[in-house]
Amino acid sequence: MKIVYWAMVALICYAYVGYSLTILALAQFVRRPSRRSEIEPRVTYLITAYNEEKNIRAKLEQVLSLDYPYTKLEIIVASDGSTERTDDIVREFAGRGVRLVRVEGRVGKTETQNRAVREATGDVVIFSDATTFYEKSAIRNLVRNYADPEVGAVSGRYEYRNASGGAIGLGSILFWKYENLIKTLQTRIRTITGCCGCIYSVRRELYEPLPADIISDLVEPLKILEKGYRIVFEPEAIAFEETTEKTAEEFSMRVRVATRGMRGLWYMRSLFNPARYPFVSFQLFSHKVLRWLVPLFLLVLLAANLALLGSGRFYDATAVLQAAFYAAALLGLCAERTQLNFKVLNVPLYFVTVNAAAVAAMYGLWRGYKAVTWETVRR
Repeated sequence: MKIVYWAMVALICYAYVGYSLTILALAQFVRRPSRRSEIEPRVTYLITAYNEEKNIRAKLEQVLSLDYPYTKLEIIVASDGSTERTDDIVREFAGRGVRLVRVEGRVGKTETQNRAVREATGDVVIFSDATTFYEKSAIRNLVRNYADPEVGAVSGRYEYRNASGGAIGLGSILFWKYENLIKTLQTRIRTITGCCGCIYSVRRELYEPLPADIISDLVEPLKILEKGYRIVFEPEAIAFEETTEKTAEEFSMRVRVATRGMRGLWYMRSLFNPARYPFVSFQLFSHKVLRWLVPLFLLVLLAANLALLGSGRFYDATAVLQAAFYAAALLGLCAERTQLNFKVLNVPLYFVTVNAAAVAAMYGLWRGYKAVTWETVRR
């Protein structure tokens, strides 16, 4: 039982700390920077939307104010069967160069993007959401990386804002700071394996239509990697996003993202061949697969720890610490429901929420859940 206990500790520590330290160490010795130049290719800015009447006007005004030549910027709003005023508001911007591509039948984000890209004319396609606002020079900072012919896709950086002060928001902010650091280190070495969904771009000629039930910001870059190109992270291309306000909203979103991500990795399982894709397979296994398996490791660790009660002060103490951590998460949830916010409880609450969502996603996959469509939760 002690072997089981320490094996779980090792796996959890590697998933959250060991992998990042390994990447950090590699980045000190292997540096393959991409070539940048202030170029101005024709860009298609693609916003995928469903029932965004509260956000779409402000979003379009903000895109039109970005620092990029008007004559080289095509703006498309791809509406996934919106049932309220989203489409009408977009049509008001037709005279300012905004084009509506309406997709009937509520087909989901990935299929909506597939159809909209067929209409795109830009050399580079940038994908965004209606609730995301870009820093003024974000487009320029993204596209300068395409001066390097080896670059097939570029991801920008999330900056999350917790305007409502919700308990779950702090965890989101800390999580994405960690993710941004990992992406920065991965890019130094060679390539990242997934992009930030609200601010990423691809060479249009390399875009490949994807099945509706997989997540595009993970799988589209992987398809481009498969073709021999690299994917880079541009930390100076910044997108601002509001965090979710409630744990239930974050949980629902994480279940959907994890489900589509798991289906996506199965779809791209050929990349797990270490003989052909050594760095990519290492990244995917360490940063995706093991991360999704962490909740199972945590359950086994807890069971092993309970079985080891009475075996020594150390195991007794760690059992108490585990119980206290999960109790803190439960208290955080209870505090949120009573509209209280104790910051010390925010991180345990977010950690448990994300890992519970991974378990729910695995169960959903077993039941055949596909998570094709989505509902907007950030307003």
